[in-house]
Formats: sequence, C-alpha cells, structure tokens
Amino acid sequence: MSRRAMEQPRRITDSFPRRRRRRGPGRPPGRLKDRKDKDKDQDKAQLKVRECPRAPSQPPPDPELMEMLRRFDLSWEYGPCSGITRLQRWERAQELGLSPPGPIRDALLEHRDNPDVTYSLWHEYEL
Repeated sequence: MSRRAMEQPRRITDSFPRRRRRRGPGRPPGRLKDRKDKDKDQDKAQLKVRECPRAPSQPPPDPELMEMLRRFDLSWEYGPCSGITRLQRWERAQELGLSPPGPIRDALLEHRDNPDVTYSLWHEYEL
C-alpha cells in the first residue's frame, strides 16, 4: 500500500469517474452565465410568482395546537404517518388498540378545512 493511501481516508467519490461539464457555445471557460442572463432569470422568476393564484388565506393555527400535533406526528407508537392524513393515522391507531390521544381527534375534526392541521409534514411521501 502506498504511503499516500495510508495518510488519507478513502472517500466514496473516489469510486466514481469524474465527468466534466460541457461548455455551451460562445461561453468562455469558467463562466456559466453572464450577469445579464442572471438578471433576466430573476425577472422571469418574479413574474411567475406574481402570476400564481393564491389559495384563500386562513388564520394560522394556534401554536399550542401545532406543537401537540407535531408531538403526535413524531410519536412512532401510533405507526407511520406518511401517505395519510393525521385523522386517518389516528383512526388506524384506534382500530389497532393503541389508544391515541382523544384531544388530537377533536382538534383534527374542528380544523378539518385547514391543511396545516389536517396533513403532517410527511403526508406527501408514499410508503
């Protein structure tokens, strides 16, 4: 084994070949975009934000309620919470005899139309 190999730890990136990016036509090496191109991209992004329709605003939920729901999301004794709503998770835990907290169900039913309350942080992930 060479002396250099003994001094430096092996990295995962050492196993993969390096690939060089191709330069676009007319671009000097080392520069990806001109300043003018960057300004145009920012203008387009701002324009897109203005064109997006906004959802009807709802008052933010009570911070204590959100903390209670966050603790419910993080407690794994009631099973995984990805791909389902908080109420579906609560009902599944109840059917399995895991005794989920009653105030959670009451809060979920009370704020049924608020997506911040209805869905956990991981609801979009499928199992």
